[in-house]
Amino acid sequence: MSARPTGRHVPVMLAEVLDALAPRDGGTYLDGTFGGGGYAAAILGAAACTVWAIDRDPEAIARGAALAARFPGRLHLVEGRFGAMLKLLADRGVAALDGVVLDLGVSSFQLDDPARGFSFRGDGPLDMRMGRDGPTAADLVNTLPQDELADLLYELGEERASRRIARAIVAARAEAPITTTARLAGIIRSVLPPDRSGIDPATRSFQALRIRVNQELEEIEAALAQAASLLSPGGRLVVVSFHSLEDRIVKRFMAEAAGRVPAPSRHDPRQFLRPGAEAQARFRLLSARAVRPSEAETGANPRARSARLRALQRLPAAEGARA
Repeated sequence: MSARPTGRHVPVMLAEVLDALAPRDGGTYLDGTFGGGGYAAAILGAAACTVWAIDRDPEAIARGAALAARFPGRLHLVEGRFGAMLKLLADRGVAALDGVVLDLGVSSFQLDDPARGFSFRGDGPLDMRMGRDGPTAADLVNTLPQDELADLLYELGEERASRRIARAIVAARAEAPITTTARLAGIIRSVLPPDRSGIDPATRSFQALRIRVNQELEEIEAALAQAASLLSPGGRLVVVSFHSLEDRIVKRFMAEAAGRVPAPSRHDPRQFLRPGAEAQARFRLLSARAVRPSEAETGANPRARSARLRALQRLPAAEGARA
């Protein structure tokens, strides 16, 4: 039996999420990354509405039973990937939503449980799967060719020392398979000096492996498109991201949906908009730039430091028709 997580789940930017989502009585909402249920609970408490909650982690769904019991008939839990939300909801007769919230990345429950293998702060099996299917991080570090492993660390972890780390991993696995988080972190630290910022040298490599194991970027792209298609007129999509790769995808998607797409050439005097792009848009940005957590929140919850919130609203039907 795995050890139970010891950390307390703290939903990031909760007040800002609720403000952007603006839940209303009678509405139907989706929490696409249920996790510890913080957002779902807050939405249910803010309005007499219905919430559908998706999570690929069966442990998260099991934890949600207590919250569902508190809101009988109003909270519906669905095990699955948020990148498949369209089918998951269609199978349950849901074709439109008044709002969607996505909290990207790994949950506190997953991060704090050594048995899940997401963190180097405690030793555990090198797993990193959010669900129960697919290859583990151990499968990747023990089987990928050196160049492919280096590319993975560079592209998904933005790790500049990726080739040095990949060489060390390949040399170490030749002696014995790498199966634990502590051993992998030790290998990385042996070839990478401590960062002056205080960030552990293993941080970026662990991020890269986690993203690849769970196909996170592909899931995000699929989820954004499906969420936008599910929104009713006036409906809102709220996304909290935690690193630049995630935020870049969200920023680009929302800018394009709102008609704020790049001009064909950087020398084009129009600079930021193609002709008529905004006029054809069916969505609007709820803020010109990403919303960041307050100093008080980052002081109380260090994991919120890198959070960025972006939000999009589907235009009312009449306004979209005039556009």
